[in-house]
Amino acid sequence: MSGRENPHLISDAAFDAVIFDMDGVITDTVRLHEAAWKRLFDEFLSTQHSDEVDVRLFSPDDYRRDVDGRARIDGVETFLASRGVKLPRGDPHDTPDTVTVWGLANHKNDYFLEAAASEGVEAIASSVAFVARARALGLRTALVTASRNRSAILRASGTDSLFDAHVDGDDAAALGLAGKPAPDMFVEAARRLGIEPARAVVVEDALAGVEAARRGGFGLVVGLDRSGLLAGALQAHGADVVVADLGTLIRSGEAEEQA
Repeated sequence: MSGRENPHLISDAAFDAVIFDMDGVITDTVRLHEAAWKRLFDEFLSTQHSDEVDVRLFSPDDYRRDVDGRARIDGVETFLASRGVKLPRGDPHDTPDTVTVWGLANHKNDYFLEAAASEGVEAIASSVAFVARARALGLRTALVTASRNRSAILRASGTDSLFDAHVDGDDAAALGLAGKPAPDMFVEAARRLGIEPARAVVVEDALAGVEAARRGGFGLVVGLDRSGLLAGALQAHGADVVVADLGTLIRSGEAEEQA
């Protein structure tokens, strides 16, 4: 495939770095997160008896629209607002049994960690191969995730050494960075790599994530749609191109010039 046939090829001539989301892009943890969110919200909604609250069970659409890619606290607030629930925000140190936004967020994290410990965490082989190819071309790599479990997840999946820089939920809290869909975390990753956003590619599978990258002025926003169901939504939120696999999107600048 030549550069003329695919204008979205990632090359060392056009870009200096690739920035990746973690869950669903590098690690196969989306199913664990979605199950933890569903367990949390289905249990919580079963305790709500007001006519003003929508108590329908948490759905895959709720996951994609309200929580996927967002910081836990933002995900809880967004979903509760969609169902007409008002809770005090509380404090980050609230215990999981505290009926506050922070309490629910911490409860969700407990459910996720429980599932990760039980089922394990695996890297996505095709993504690991793609990162390796990008690095072999001289492209720098970074990982951006709202998760505060980034370090443990990357260690468990054996992928920590793949990245030159990270920006995670702990960094966002320490630096006062707004979470996705705000562009702050991606922009900070570019700063840590020492490059301009226009010279970086972002790879995301979440609607909030592609929107954040688009708003940050990144040179190419790649939507990863392994399910084959979200291409239109990813493009509507800012993806330049949507693929089911990353392997079709990289070539060397030398090969590009010869094409």
